[in-house]
Amino acid sequence: METYQMSVIARIQSPFAGKFGVPRQSGLVNELQARIVFEPPYRNPDALRGLDGFSHLWLVWVFDRSARPGWSPTVRPPRLGGNRRLGVFATRSPFRPNPIGLSSVILERIDYGAPDAPALCVRGADLADNTPILDIKPYLPYTDCHADALGGFAPEPPKAALSVEIPPRLLGRVPEAQRAALIAVLSHDPRPRYQDDPERVYGFGFAGLEVRFTVSGGKLTVTEIAGA
Repeated sequence: METYQMSVIARIQSPFAGKFGVPRQSGLVNELQARIVFEPPYRNPDALRGLDGFSHLWLVWVFDRSARPGWSPTVRPPRLGGNRRLGVFATRSPFRPNPIGLSSVILERIDYGAPDAPALCVRGADLADNTPILDIKPYLPYTDCHADALGGFAPEPPKAALSVEIPPRLLGRVPEAQRAALIAVLSHDPRPRYQDDPERVYGFGFAGLEVRFTVSGGKLTVTEIAGA
């Protein structure tokens, strides 16, 4: 069987310490800010020449936190509650023959002034912090956007399902620039789809903090925000 060796060209700096809490698709929470830092061999401004003319990018990356030996021809998509099996190639499951992810993000600007410059400042990414990136390509509206495309079992984007309550004393611990993103992430219900225990306290790392919450009915209540 043929194999190809690839190099990590960059890594993302995002608010998520792990995969729990990360939006299930890119573009669902455009308030999320992230930064793409190139590995030294690829940290060359010439490689980005012309990129500032594009508003969106494709990121090709590795599901490094989900990689496992072997593969299965069918998976259980969270969108269907984890109760129905579909073909792996009909889903965006991380459990694939090759653990490769594809995300579309908004390019806000190119940072040429930092010590690790040039770096890309993006919004709407669905990657955990330090995720390895294999390639970056410009998004081309005339070919990448298909108004008549069918969405299969996921024809519409999932809507924010929960109201979010964060006591002011806790919200004040979150950097102001990250607050809207955190509320949006929580409103999309980061819990696994098969879990619905109102007594359970969930938690995930966000912006260097540990956010803990409970969910009852359609309301998510943040119970603690502490230093990670």
